[in-house]
Amino acid sequence: MSKNIVVITGAGSGLGAALAKKYSSLGNHICLLGRTKSKLEDTAKALTNGYSIYEVDVTSKQMVAQVIHSIQEDFGSIQLFINNAGVGYFDKAENLNEDSVHQMIDINLKGTIFCTQEVLKGMKERNEGTIVNIVSTAGLEGKVTESVYCASKFGVRGFTESLALELRETSIHVCAVYMGGMSTEFWDGIFTEEKTKTLMNPNDIADIIMENIKPRKALAVTEVVIKNKR
Repeated sequence: MSKNIVVITGAGSGLGAALAKKYSSLGNHICLLGRTKSKLEDTAKALTNGYSIYEVDVTSKQMVAQVIHSIQEDFGSIQLFINNAGVGYFDKAENLNEDSVHQMIDINLKGTIFCTQEVLKGMKERNEGTIVNIVSTAGLEGKVTESVYCASKFGVRGFTESLALELRETSIHVCAVYMGGMSTEFWDGIFTEEKTKTLMNPNDIADIIMENIKPRKALAVTEVVIKNKR
C-alpha cells in the first residue's frame, strides 16, 4: 500500500496508534484523527513517513465532513479508512448516567456512521477503497455491566453488515473487526494493572488486521474475530 492515504480515527493511543505506526512504516501517508491534539502529536512522533493531524469530534457530522474534505483536497483519494474511535462506560444498566449513554451511542455508533458516509462518497466515485470498523466482541455477545456499550457495538455490527451488502457489487471492501480486551489506556480506572497485563497486545491486533485486509484476488475477508485466551 505504498504512498496510499490511510485515515485512522481515535489515533491518539491504543490500537489506532499501533495501526498508524505500522502503516507509516510501509510508506503510507497517515491522517491522524482524534479529539485530543496532544495525543495525536505523541503518535506522530513515532511515524516514519508523512502524516497530518486533524482534531475532530466524530459525533459532529459537519466537522467530519469538513475534515474528510480537507484530507481529500490536500492529499487526494483516501484508500483506507479505519473507524477506531470509541468510548466505554461500564456499570449495571440502571446505574449508567445519561451523559455516558449519549457518549457511547454518539461516538461508537453515530461517529462510525458519519465518518463512513463521508468517505464513501469519494470511494464510490473511484469504485475502490477499504473501510475497517473496529467493533469489539461486545458487538457479538452481551456482557455483564456493558449493556449500553454492547448496544452501541451491536449497532455498528448491523451497520457494517448492511453496508457490506450494499457494496457487494462494487470494488469497495468493508471489514468488521471483533476483538477482545487489549492492554491499552481504555481500561484505566476499570481494570487493575494485574488484570490489564493479561489482555492482548494492540500491536498483535494491528498485525492481524493488516494481514486480513490486504487486497487479494477473488476473495475478501469481511470480518475478523480475535479473542483473548484467558
